[in-house]
Amino acid sequence: MAARLATILVGLTAALTVLGGVPGHAASGSDIYPDPLAPPSSSGGVAAGAVNDHQDPSAPAGEGHDGTEAGEHGEMPAMTDGVKAPASEPGAIKVDAIKDLEPYRLIRSLQVVQDAVVRGDHSAMEMQRYLLGIIDERLRAADQGVFDDPRNVDAALIYAMSGGNPATLDQLALRDKFGNFDNEVTTVLRAYLAGQGSKTKSTLTDLVDLYRDTEIGPYLALVAANVSAGMNETKSLKLFDWARLTSPGTLVEEAALRRSLFVAARQGMIDEAIGYAHLYARRFINSPYAGQYADLLVDLFVDNYGKVGDDKLAEVLSFMDTPRQREVYLRISRRAVIKGLRDLALFAAGKADSMADLSDPTPRALSDLYKGMAGVSTEGVIAARDSLNAVPEAELSARDKALRQAARLVADEVLRKPDPNSLTQAFSPRINKIPDDVPDIAQAPGMVPSGIKAEPDDGTTIAEASPQDAASRSVGARAKPAADTEFSDYVAQHRQTLQEIDDLLEGKRGEGGT
Repeated sequence: MAARLATILVGLTAALTVLGGVPGHAASGSDIYPDPLAPPSSSGGVAAGAVNDHQDPSAPAGEGHDGTEAGEHGEMPAMTDGVKAPASEPGAIKVDAIKDLEPYRLIRSLQVVQDAVVRGDHSAMEMQRYLLGIIDERLRAADQGVFDDPRNVDAALIYAMSGGNPATLDQLALRDKFGNFDNEVTTVLRAYLAGQGSKTKSTLTDLVDLYRDTEIGPYLALVAANVSAGMNETKSLKLFDWARLTSPGTLVEEAALRRSLFVAARQGMIDEAIGYAHLYARRFINSPYAGQYADLLVDLFVDNYGKVGDDKLAEVLSFMDTPRQREVYLRISRRAVIKGLRDLALFAAGKADSMADLSDPTPRALSDLYKGMAGVSTEGVIAARDSLNAVPEAELSARDKALRQAARLVADEVLRKPDPNSLTQAFSPRINKIPDDVPDIAQAPGMVPSGIKAEPDDGTTIAEASPQDAASRSVGARAKPAADTEFSDYVAQHRQTLQEIDDLLEGKRGEGGT
């Protein structure tokens, strides 16, 4: 089978040469953590030949995420079957000969190429795009007799679920005069690809059972799982499991594992999520879509570090080479320091340091940055600020530069001396002020206002006291009730408010204990 694949790739490369050559730049996704490929437009369509990968499992299909291992489809026909190459160019083939192949043969070739991509052959990304374009042209130009063969009908459906142009399926469904296509299947898929998958949920479930043992079975299961996952349902995991187990080693399995990890982590199913992460690391760590997996893995361990621990993380990462492990630890450190998980940030940065490559200063700079940020909230804030300032700016991305600037501002605020004026308390003279409308007792001897004690606290009576003491005590007695009344009202009002709050809290505690 490897020889057949080599023959296919050689032949298609020659065809690309005829059409103008394979682009010289590396295929997108050659980086271990690439950005996700663009999702379909709001109308649900994608350009012919475009490949899509969706981070959100609820998004419409169109990722090129479905394909099964060559061995699952029987013998793979060579792309050069029945085509004679010129003697001067033994590897060249005619482009028209490729376009005239039966759709099911082209789909099998696409599946082989897509499966090679997720197993790590990133150079096949351009071939995948090329094949999608060729298949699109072939299906649009096919007459109705082509679809008398059920294999070609399945090919058209698989194409639509494998990153193909949804408009092509629309056209085929409208042109189907002889009932070769199952109207229920095409209706559901067209709605799904248009971003209206939630409306097809019940029908999809029935179709999965109906077509379980057919060529399109794993694809329909993956589509149904995407819809169910988008509705936050854990039963989508069973559909993902069925899809991947019936298509081992393929893009179907890769997508199902990646999305299962997303769903399990979101539902708090930590053990299941770790299991999916473990399987993905073993089988598809070289996939161009592993960037999404890395993001999901980081979220899983940072958000659930207390439940997961270092040992399980190390076990999952053991299937990665050193640069990949270092990258994951750096991502964990960055995410942890942003969330305020200082110990985890320092641990992950230290692990990344231990894997440093002297020829690449960037990882070490990032590690120093995250460790410095983790120290801003500690007693060693001065050393942390100095560490932040020492990180070479040339080694930082725009996002990390902004992160360092934010950490610097926090450190400067921590170290800034307090303003003395901020320590001054406001003074209110109202408490000790005698109201102007209170009559002066000194001017009316013998008159004791109501509410004022006639006897002083020292045991003597006002009559026994000297005139001066009596006057001063009378003034004090006259001022005291005015001040005490105002203050008492203030305290009583706020004490009542505090009591109401306490009652509410007691009620909450009572509810929590039941």
